[in-house]
Amino acid sequence: MTSHKVVVVAVVAALALTTSCTKKEPAPGVSGSATPTVTASATANFQPGADGIGDAYYPKAGNGGYDVEHYALDLRYDPDTDRLTGKAVITATSTADLSRFNLDFTGLMTEKVSVNGTDANAVQTGDELVVTPSAGLGKGTQFTVEVGYGGVPKPYQEAGLGEVGFLANDDGAVAIGEPQVAASWFPVNDHPRDKATYDITIAAPDGLVALSNGTLKRKTSSAGWTTWAWSVSRPMASYLATVVIGKYRVKESTHDGLPVLTAVDADLPTRIDAQMARTPAVVDFLETKFGPYPFDAIGGIVVQDRRIRFALENQTRPIYGQGFFGQGEDGSWVIAHELAHQWFGDSVSVHDWKELWLNEGFATYGQWLWVEAQGGRTIQQEFDSNYSLGAQAWRLPPGDPGAPLFDSPDEDFAVYTRGAMTLHALRLTVGDATFYQIVQAWAAEKRDSSATTPEFIALAERISGKDLDALFRAWVYGTTRPPRP
Repeated sequence: MTSHKVVVVAVVAALALTTSCTKKEPAPGVSGSATPTVTASATANFQPGADGIGDAYYPKAGNGGYDVEHYALDLRYDPDTDRLTGKAVITATSTADLSRFNLDFTGLMTEKVSVNGTDANAVQTGDELVVTPSAGLGKGTQFTVEVGYGGVPKPYQEAGLGEVGFLANDDGAVAIGEPQVAASWFPVNDHPRDKATYDITIAAPDGLVALSNGTLKRKTSSAGWTTWAWSVSRPMASYLATVVIGKYRVKESTHDGLPVLTAVDADLPTRIDAQMARTPAVVDFLETKFGPYPFDAIGGIVVQDRRIRFALENQTRPIYGQGFFGQGEDGSWVIAHELAHQWFGDSVSVHDWKELWLNEGFATYGQWLWVEAQGGRTIQQEFDSNYSLGAQAWRLPPGDPGAPLFDSPDEDFAVYTRGAMTLHALRLTVGDATFYQIVQAWAAEKRDSSATTPEFIALAERISGKDLDALFRAWVYGTTRPPRP
């Protein structure tokens, strides 16, 4: 993510004890790989799943007791009434003996909830949808939840970002935000630890486009409505899922065999289209630094909505607020930032929101690399000018800057700028060749998963052969200006 504030001034188990079920758990770095069949235990102790996944900053984000493998969302949006209707089919595997479980869901009304085709009891409690299946779910059971719902989505108020979520506008809507957004438009296990694949189908009135993540599988029209079907083949964190509905100039092409789709709000100047057309070139450049692009589609969307004062790294299709492309301004730096996130933030996601520097520090460094390559300010110049800042700038550690996120310039400096400076300090310490070996190994070894700062430090020490404890302790966790490397 980039913001103007920051830069410009992410049931059937236990039917019988002999009943077997297929358990799917991710292999290292891969979501949804098959594992051997398991049998419900005779000593199952069915308990409610936790109403939070255990995040230090957002304790009610996500839920415990299950792992989602796939979301199939079938949506219909009417901009005349702002009404969204949907059906979510969620395929998951229980990681404990569950008597009931929660989904994050807010602002919309459920109409029917079933588990493996059997009606389930569902109660909306605040931002939680509590689902009680007709029978307990034994650990290792793969199950399917179907939720029918509808209503007018309600936005979140996010410190530093303003309104986020499913945002209606004059002729459509945009789903965007971090860390909260997904639960405003579909029931979800809303945390980057539980990534999943997606199929997202959106019906909107003829004349509007309905864009989402991944690849477009089909588009059909009937009775005044056009339905767009999108598919996301690699695991995706829920906050990265999006829908963008409205009147847009859409450009489609291919690049190195991958589909490219960029879109610009029809009321914005056409000069922005030329800037968005640089997206494949930025991907090519970043591949030389970070390794192979991790997804099967490329793109980006520029929206016209003055509430959206930031850009977000939505997987395969980043969304940019209109303000990044002012008259005569080169906005390619923000494109580089959000595309760097495709490796760091999207493919490799944070295990805990307090470690957001692993997203934003890497993306800021990618942005600096691009600007330097275009003949602009060098990375060393960025490092030196920021290193000279006073004591106030250094008081928040990137590895634990405090919640809520994005709520102060000091926190933004810690996560974005000092995060990028940490990487440059590492580069100066280990040398260019080893640095890029570390960065590319991080992207490759942690692909499609979530990861932690200690894991990054361990990888850097393994590849460099150096004891880097003092460097990272000062740069990631220190509350004063670190020693210059």
